[in-house]
Amino acid sequence: MRSFSQPGSILDLIVPAGGVVSGVPIKIGVFLVVPQCTVTAAEVTAAGAGVLEFAGKIDGVFELSKISAQAWAEGDAIYWNNTTGLMTNVSVTGVFLAGAATAAAANPTATGFVRLNPVTLPAAQA
Repeated sequence: MRSFSQPGSILDLIVPAGGVVSGVPIKIGVFLVVPQCTVTAAEVTAAGAGVLEFAGKIDGVFELSKISAQAWAEGDAIYWNNTTGLMTNVSVTGVFLAGAATAAAANPTATGFVRLNPVTLPAAQA
């Protein structure tokens, strides 16, 4: 198959100016990406903007930081709040559908297991 490029689960993406931290989600366009390595802002500055790449996973199940005061049920829709950097099961303005809870998460707990969607959508479009 000549047109096949790659499986697409891990993408090579340009590191944003602020850098990326391994295991900490970052939104790039319609992707919620979990970086597989850390690249600091200083490294980006030294190399020049738009030069460095990182490997980012866009699907799979991850244990991610959530709003502690929420209880999640298995199968709940889970949203990414780009401002707080936390996952939530509440659809409000400014959050993006990131995936679904793969296990219950109690109130209070700091993390929950989320199966990421390959593409994130604003809650209103989900």
